[in-house]
Amino acid sequence: MNKPFSSSLLYVFAILITAAIALYAAANTPGGSGTFEEYPVPRDEVICFALYTVSDDTLKLTAQLYPLKAGEDRAVRLEVKAGDTWKEVARTEVIEYGWTAPLRVEDWDDSKDVRYRVAHGDSAFYEGTIRKNPVDKDEIVIAGFTGNSVNARHGGDISRQDLIDNIKKIDADVLFFSGDQVYSHTQHYKFWLKFGRDFGEIIKDRPTITIPDDHDVGQPNIWGASGKKSTIGGASDGGYARPIDYVKSVERAQTSHLPDAFDPTPIQRGIGVYYTHFTWGRVSFAIIEDRKFKTGPAGLIPKQGPRPDHIRNPDYDPSSVNVPEAVLLGERQLEFLDAWGQDWTDADMKVALSQTIFAGGAHIHGKVGGRLHADLDSNGWPQAGRNRAIDAMRKCFAVHFAGDQHLATIFHHGIDDFGDGNYSFCVPSIANLYLRWWRPLEPGANRLPGAPEYTGDHLDGFHNKLTCYAAANPDDRPANGDKLTTRAAGFGVLRLNTDTRQITMQCFPRNVDVNDPNTRQYPGWPKTIDQTDNYGRKAVAYLPMLKVTGQTDPLIKVIDEATGEWVYAMRIKGSTFKPKVFKGGKYTIEVGEGESKQVLKGVESDGINGTKTIGVNF
Repeated sequence: MNKPFSSSLLYVFAILITAAIALYAAANTPGGSGTFEEYPVPRDEVICFALYTVSDDTLKLTAQLYPLKAGEDRAVRLEVKAGDTWKEVARTEVIEYGWTAPLRVEDWDDSKDVRYRVAHGDSAFYEGTIRKNPVDKDEIVIAGFTGNSVNARHGGDISRQDLIDNIKKIDADVLFFSGDQVYSHTQHYKFWLKFGRDFGEIIKDRPTITIPDDHDVGQPNIWGASGKKSTIGGASDGGYARPIDYVKSVERAQTSHLPDAFDPTPIQRGIGVYYTHFTWGRVSFAIIEDRKFKTGPAGLIPKQGPRPDHIRNPDYDPSSVNVPEAVLLGERQLEFLDAWGQDWTDADMKVALSQTIFAGGAHIHGKVGGRLHADLDSNGWPQAGRNRAIDAMRKCFAVHFAGDQHLATIFHHGIDDFGDGNYSFCVPSIANLYLRWWRPLEPGANRLPGAPEYTGDHLDGFHNKLTCYAAANPDDRPANGDKLTTRAAGFGVLRLNTDTRQITMQCFPRNVDVNDPNTRQYPGWPKTIDQTDNYGRKAVAYLPMLKVTGQTDPLIKVIDEATGEWVYAMRIKGSTFKPKVFKGGKYTIEVGEGESKQVLKGVESDGINGTKTIGVNF
């Protein structure tokens, strides 16, 4: 029977309202859809997976559960194997919004492997191994991932088994998922469970760092703006678009197992923070929230493209967007990096981990022809904040390991001169939803012999100085493999040799065997650098040679007496070191740490070819 036109409109309107209410309800139930009726798993399988870290003698483990029934016991236990029996070491109540159970054990002995199990009730158990701290290993291996899309346009829900198999073969010491573990903007809980089913086999037995990015919290892009509410489509005004409880549940699921935050004070609207440090195998990691405090561009700078964050005007002045009001990491995180850079407790090398690199690292977005002059979602903007971040990392010779760009790259960053900063390694996406290319219009200067024209010295769209050594562009993909491989997908590996102080970056496509001698990495990989290359600034002068006796591999910190600021800090290899400085004058040198430290004041620079020495005896 035909309805009158007005009735038809009312009918359509009613359908839309019903759909909107259903969507809102789904997004605001525990974890954004999480009831027993939706996930009626057997009661002995109610624990989906677990993530953990051990740092500063504290074990933190978050168990991820399927929904519990009404009236079912909410207690979750952590037990460890003691001989032939299981001993309970921690207990907590499950948090129903997201069904997570954060567990904590103080005074953890990290000198041995320990079998653990998460337990619920009498029949649900999930077992794994808390690994011993690999302080006796010369090489610490970190596997890095980003962009875990399951979009049908590039194959949909393709098995991750190739990744699991390869991580087992390289026996990674640490796993790092830099963001976009979940692409659904309304169902984080559902797809976080899938993430755990896909990767739980390797996560359960090794420390894992997971940090959420924009898609995880339900946004196409994010400028956190210290927690304000976003009010426009695309969220380019800054802040969070999803309900606060949803955002908190995402961060709880992905970060509550991380070491305690450096400063846990919440930002606006009660949103927490997780930026912190993690030390494992004598490598110190800074875990940075590079999106949480960042300013949104809408309303702050003139719109020069179809979107507030995309600049398509090739004639724009990059300095015009470097406005003083724009924040990148924020003062709190810069204070953290300053403290972390000087603290070398139980560490020989340093790595900074974050969602993405501090550069405009791609020219073409989406498809060939989609050239973008500058992307304000990248951490190349704001330039002043980017430079402060690079300076903070280079002062402790930290390499930067990140993702998000959908495009694997190696850059040596510069502030005043090319290469005067540190190196970054951006890993490829697990599944590449949105293709990007590093394709500058002009050949790079000072390229290595035989290197592609896109390598060498370049200015990005914000006129940041970058030296490109590798880019896994989609048209440089391997000729064989399935659809994921042909979209420049893959994973990255960072190998840190704490004996030689060398850092090797590896980048593998999907669906290869890392142990097969015929397997080829993406062009430009592997690349090996020295720890000291992460402060590439050229010396103006040197201080006298330090000859240390009574200590091996001491910490050296150089302080400019004219400003009172520390210039850099590094644990040296061996017992001799000639500190470089970037201007003449007098310096304080601290040798050693804690109670075993000597302070040398009034040390004058010795020119560029000086031969003076200072003996430091412990």
